[in-house]
Amino acid sequence: MTENKSENLNKLRKEGYRITSQREKLLDLFYNLPEGEHLSAEELHKLLMEKKVKISLATLYRSLKFLATNGFIRELDFGEYHKHYELNTPQKPHHHLVCNACGLTLEFEDKNLYEHAVKISREQNNFEMRDYQFKIFGICPECKKV
Repeated sequence: MTENKSENLNKLRKEGYRITSQREKLLDLFYNLPEGEHLSAEELHKLLMEKKVKISLATLYRSLKFLATNGFIRELDFGEYHKHYELNTPQKPHHHLVCNACGLTLEFEDKNLYEHAVKISREQNNFEMRDYQFKIFGICPECKKV
């Protein structure tokens, strides 16, 4: 995927995918989120409702799955009872530190991890890597004080 939302949407249309106004508005929301923001489907639904976008939670889940499958967003599991989502930025691969106590999620970059993931993918019968995720779970400094 490129960084240009319009190019990506046009590519999907040419491939025969239907880009509904709801999917496009959801994607707009991701492009306008502050960097490092990880939202659940329920949080996204609330934001869309505040913007007067009519979308059911079921449609939102289907749209999130579509956008994740096609590489626009990343579906993240931080060890909770729901997923989080963020804009997929392949030009800036990053990883997550997750506090098991308060849920604080911090991003960090490590070029070596990315290069290692690419190397492993190539060595495994030229496996095509579309995403990789590295997460470290632990206790943040604030929660350690308690």
